[in-house]
Amino acid sequence: MVTFLFTLLILIPIAVAIDISEKIDNFLEHVDLGFYQIVDEYYKNFIIYYANTFMPLALFIAVILFTSKLSNNTEIIAITNAKVSFARFLYPYFLGATLITIISLLMNHFVVPTSSKERKKFEREYIKSRRQKNELIQVKDFSLQLTDSTYIFIRSFNTNTKYGSDFTSEVYSGIELKSKLVASNFRYNDKDSTFALTNWKLRKLFKDKDSIFSGAKIDTVFNFTPKDLIYKSALAQEMPSGELIKFIDVSKKRGVKNLNAYLVEFHKRTSLPIASYILTIIAVALAFRKRRGGTGVNLALGIAIMFLYVFLMRISEVLGAVAGVNSFVYVWMPNLFFGSLAMYFFVKARE
Repeated sequence: MVTFLFTLLILIPIAVAIDISEKIDNFLEHVDLGFYQIVDEYYKNFIIYYANTFMPLALFIAVILFTSKLSNNTEIIAITNAKVSFARFLYPYFLGATLITIISLLMNHFVVPTSSKERKKFEREYIKSRRQKNELIQVKDFSLQLTDSTYIFIRSFNTNTKYGSDFTSEVYSGIELKSKLVASNFRYNDKDSTFALTNWKLRKLFKDKDSIFSGAKIDTVFNFTPKDLIYKSALAQEMPSGELIKFIDVSKKRGVKNLNAYLVEFHKRTSLPIASYILTIIAVALAFRKRRGGTGVNLALGIAIMFLYVFLMRISEVLGAVAGVNSFVYVWMPNLFFGSLAMYFFVKARE
């Protein structure tokens, strides 16, 4: 555990230094941005996010370093001569991996999303370019299913000013249109959660006649808020798991077709901590036997495997966010692949 903490404390300053070198120009552009504000609102949350992300990888490197030291000092030979099996040898490693997995799971599902919300807010205000900010502010050509029978269509909406244009609401009975409400412009009122429609027209369809109503302005209520109009994977990182599950369920009922970006984020919060067990088995098996070259060779092999895991994890996240695929399978694919590799190393180490 000491080696794990030492490894984590090495990785975090490196990540912070790289990030500072990339964002120093953005910080200097804002004369009102102080050192304390940068540390408190950004780098505090940056460290929380990346410390949690690096936990399984830091554990992997720490296990290699620690086990290699035991092997080089011929302590493992003495342990095996005492008829201690490889499975029993793994027992204390798994205790450490379990502790780190529990901490990482709690962080992923509850602490990191809240921390990311503050970090993302800072990034949007001081780091993001104007084009990137507009992607979150301006929503265009949006449709949403509010209930089994109610649909809305919006030409454009500004989430900053809460103002939009070309609003349409349609109510169906089966496949038969029952009413249609259109408005040239609309605005959302945060105080009472109402929508003010201007230049509106309501058409109600009956069996033998239609009724048409119109006016300059009307206040009404709909079962959605401006937040529901923004579907970005970055927002998933800001939601605790309970809120994220609820958001996914509501979005499914509203007919949002591709929620895989949110599902990837939810599954990843569990798959990455569980990888601690898999990486622990691989690391112990790599360093279990004394090699020519000592710790350096084991560490080189470990870092190569670590980068391969990160590479596959990133690919699986991108592929899992594509519409029409099973995001659960793609997110867990690196663990399945390296789990098979861990079983192979486990069997070889027992021989």
